[in-house]
Amino acid sequence: MSDLPRKAVTRTAKLAALPLGFAGRSAWGLGKRIGGKSAELVGKELQQRTAEQLFKVLGELKGGAMKFGQALSVFESALPEEIAGPYRAALTKLQEAAPPMPTRTVHQVLAERLGEDWREFFEEFEDKPSAAASIGQVHRAVWHDGRPVAVKVQYPGAGEALLSDLNQLSRFARLLGPLIPGLDIKPLIAELRDRVSEELDYGLEAAAQRTTAEEFAGDPDVLVPQVVHQAEQILVTEWMEGIPLSEVIAEGTEEQRDRAGQLLTRFLFSGPARTGLLHADPHPGNFRLVPDEANDGSDSDTWRLGVLDFGTVDRLPGGLPETIGLALRMALEGEADEVYGMLCEEGFVKESIDLEPDAVLDYLLPIIEPALADEFTFTRGWMRSQAARIGDPRSPAYQLGKQLNLPPAYLLIHRVTLSTIGVLCQLGATVRMRDELEEWLPGFVPEEEYTPEDEGPQEAAAEA
Repeated sequence: MSDLPRKAVTRTAKLAALPLGFAGRSAWGLGKRIGGKSAELVGKELQQRTAEQLFKVLGELKGGAMKFGQALSVFESALPEEIAGPYRAALTKLQEAAPPMPTRTVHQVLAERLGEDWREFFEEFEDKPSAAASIGQVHRAVWHDGRPVAVKVQYPGAGEALLSDLNQLSRFARLLGPLIPGLDIKPLIAELRDRVSEELDYGLEAAAQRTTAEEFAGDPDVLVPQVVHQAEQILVTEWMEGIPLSEVIAEGTEEQRDRAGQLLTRFLFSGPARTGLLHADPHPGNFRLVPDEANDGSDSDTWRLGVLDFGTVDRLPGGLPETIGLALRMALEGEADEVYGMLCEEGFVKESIDLEPDAVLDYLLPIIEPALADEFTFTRGWMRSQAARIGDPRSPAYQLGKQLNLPPAYLLIHRVTLSTIGVLCQLGATVRMRDELEEWLPGFVPEEEYTPEDEGPQEAAAEA
């Protein structure tokens, strides 16, 4: 493909063909069953063929189609292994790359946004993109002061393509549901659509990245590239080397997987506490495992998590809501009535709904199991068991879950948390999640447990 296919009729036709393809395969499956194959075996073949076609089309179209595919890809752990295995490579490709736009188009955008003399900004500029994603692609370059940089160039027409794709996808969201058991597709698409204008605004992205980079400057665990220059549809940041998380998932050592998982968990909870921003696009293509050059990466404890792409963030000036920490702690302590009261107060249970507090606690406990243990190993098997429990219409958990509500203020936090857990399961990482919750999640540790020794010198001195 040579350019972003942005004509509405072209994109709509490709996406509209997906449900027709699903229907055709269903008819094919019926014939197979009549021919004697078991319904279970045919169902697995249908799901595999459907997923292969879906991710192929989403990857080709970029835009909102690819954005949706990337969001889905982190939930691959929830799929049965025999289904997920054959197209895991396609999911990884969605996380890392998409067909590039032509060099002439890249040069045209640079000339329009930086001026006809745009080459004077750079000592070197590589025409071949190093990465391509849903709304733009990245080129490696050397800034005029000698710094290696990443130049993100937005696809012309990306905004129209994003909205068109997501509107079209929402029309047949019901057909996509069976791909990821337990995941409600329609709210996911709606939330992605609500974030379109923010993601297209590289000024907002630059501001979020600057804030995070400044806060984490010199941090031993997290590395965020500094913003070098920003213009409309152009974002220049420092270049960051490292091992893409998709490679760690595919062939990383146990030490790499565990370190990546611990740091990803730490960033999920420490980011909002330290910056008031929640990085809201946690698919593996946006993270790197960065070895320490001083020891050639031989000491895994010195590896850092490199974080890219701040196009989608949730602004949480006070950090993550204290209600989350309080409810989580009470649930772990078995205080069913208190947890239920908080859920009702926050709008997770509507006034017209009456549920048994103990049943709600039973629904929650398996999901929050990682927070109970000193350390927890996230696995695809655990993720699949949770998806099956919540997604099986015959399950009491499914019936209860249908009666719960997700307030708008928690929607993005919920998706980011689920997505991060999906990545942890792909990594198969052993993580000390409770340590991170105690350190960074407001309300998780009772206030009376804090002493001046727990505080930094500035806070202790201020109180004194």
